[in-house]
Amino acid sequence: MAKILMLVGDFVEDYEAMVPYQMLLMLEHDVATVCPGKSAGDSVATAIHDFEGHQTYSEKPGHRFAITADFDGLQPETFDALVIPGGRAPEYLRLNEKVLDIVRHFADQNKPIAAVCHGPQVLAAAGVLKNRECSCYPAVAPEVQIGGGTYMTPGEGMDTAHVDGNLVTAPAWPAHPAWMREFCRLLPTD
Repeated sequence: MAKILMLVGDFVEDYEAMVPYQMLLMLEHDVATVCPGKSAGDSVATAIHDFEGHQTYSEKPGHRFAITADFDGLQPETFDALVIPGGRAPEYLRLNEKVLDIVRHFADQNKPIAAVCHGPQVLAAAGVLKNRECSCYPAVAPEVQIGGGTYMTPGEGMDTAHVDGNLVTAPAWPAHPAWMREFCRLLPTD
């Protein structure tokens, strides 16, 4: 099965890290979770974002999410695909030049990339959205557009995924079934 890299950081959205991670493991993929400044055996804090009728999502403490591989010494060429969950982590992960180089590697090599919610902030900062279509949480749409991409409005209920070549994006965790289904269709098989 595929060897997949998942980029996370403190206050990654709980469902957007844990659920895809578990789904990919269920399908017997090898998933390495990494975070700048952390090593295998460490963990990150997560945040639970919910849609409760306010003008924006609410945020509550989530679970601890395990880091399974060392960020230092990471070799992106040894991975088949990349997953970037949302939450608050992307806003500072995009400031890390090594994170941006990793994203550029996957884009340049046309390897499958899945990003959800605020994850496309990292894609925009890496400069890989030019002339690409990208779904995301609506508040991230300006960054997609500034990055040269076309913002794809999510379907009602925010449960749809958008595919543009090797790029699979979605607006938020309600899209997990569609987002992971489309991503898995792009993964190499044995």
